[in-house]
Amino acid sequence: MQLLKPFSYSRRFPNIEVIGSAFAGNQGNQDNLIPLSFGFPAPESLPVDKMTAATEAAMQTQGRYALAYSGGAGVNDVINWIKERSKLREIKAKENEILVTAGSSQAIDLVTRTLTDPGDEIWVEAPTFFGALKTFQLAETKLTSFPIDENGLRVDLVEQELSERVKNNLPLPKLMYVIPNFQNPGGVNLSVDRRKRLTELAYEYNFFIIEDDAYVELSFDGTFAPAIYSYGPERVVYLSTFSKIIAPGLRLGWAIGLTEIIEKMRILKIDGLTSVYVQEVTKNLLDQIDMDEHISYLNSLYLSRKNAMVSAIKQYFGNDVTFHEANGGFFLWITFPCHIDTSEFIDAAASAGVSYIAGKHFFLKDEGYNHMRLSFTFCQEDIIEEAIKRLANIYYEYVNSKQIIEGVN
Repeated sequence: MQLLKPFSYSRRFPNIEVIGSAFAGNQGNQDNLIPLSFGFPAPESLPVDKMTAATEAAMQTQGRYALAYSGGAGVNDVINWIKERSKLREIKAKENEILVTAGSSQAIDLVTRTLTDPGDEIWVEAPTFFGALKTFQLAETKLTSFPIDENGLRVDLVEQELSERVKNNLPLPKLMYVIPNFQNPGGVNLSVDRRKRLTELAYEYNFFIIEDDAYVELSFDGTFAPAIYSYGPERVVYLSTFSKIIAPGLRLGWAIGLTEIIEKMRILKIDGLTSVYVQEVTKNLLDQIDMDEHISYLNSLYLSRKNAMVSAIKQYFGNDVTFHEANGGFFLWITFPCHIDTSEFIDAAASAGVSYIAGKHFFLKDEGYNHMRLSFTFCQEDIIEEAIKRLANIYYEYVNSKQIIEGVN
């Protein structure tokens, strides 16, 4: 047997922690762990019976086609469904401006590699989706972040930085990544005025916006602002997904953009058409369900669970934490006093049977330690209350021990 020599792996891998729901294994099935960490949908929301019927129909009507490389009728039908549904966001797209992807995460990757080279700049929100940060880092781009407030991205600070870059002959961004609705993790919505101004800046300074709209359907009051794309289709690539409204296991998302961008993304998408069999099943499912009725059910379910989490946080944490009460989406973004580091009691919380994600993972810079993200979608209301109770107990034990240690020192 020969000895293995050391091998030099690609230098593309930045020193970042592997984190995300796709890597969570069976966390949602552990009996002794209440998962408030990753964005798992409610188990009872998954349309198992209808999906079974849709799968059977796919085999009966399109079997030989659906199992081939090019797929059956469902491929075009899914594109048409996306085109029609997008009109609710004031998006008017043609079939050749839509690309179905393996989840919206693949769409982020394809857009990034289409529109940037290593060393180009991408600007992001702070905090923002850690999966996007990892994608941008793997693409070897340079990242700059801008804060959010209750009205979303601080576009005024973006404008200020753009102006300064021009004055000082410094590089401008190629991309601006934004989550406009029920931002992950902040839960805030980008105001209409800021959507308009950001698109104006994209034209003026010649950069593209990635509009990641994964949570748009989950609006608890049923109101929607027009997509950023609607104000600047020549400078926005719009992304969304079936993961939050049907099932994440489908791994189906989409991108909408200029034809030339979509065509270049197709070239980079070396896996060809995305899971044509799954598209066939999805097409049959979409034929079976009233989507508006289904979305209404999801929003009723998640609103109740969000309210349960809000009530429990107020009961067990009182005024010791603050948060924006999101009116949609999957998450609450909790802010602790500035001297608190939520990563320091994450293991204790897990031992007590509760998981969450520490705030530091959502930032580029060395910041965000006094935050945590909690998901309210997976667990029933009584379980959520129990989880928050346990979490509060762990937190106050941590605070007390920290005070004792500091007192000794």
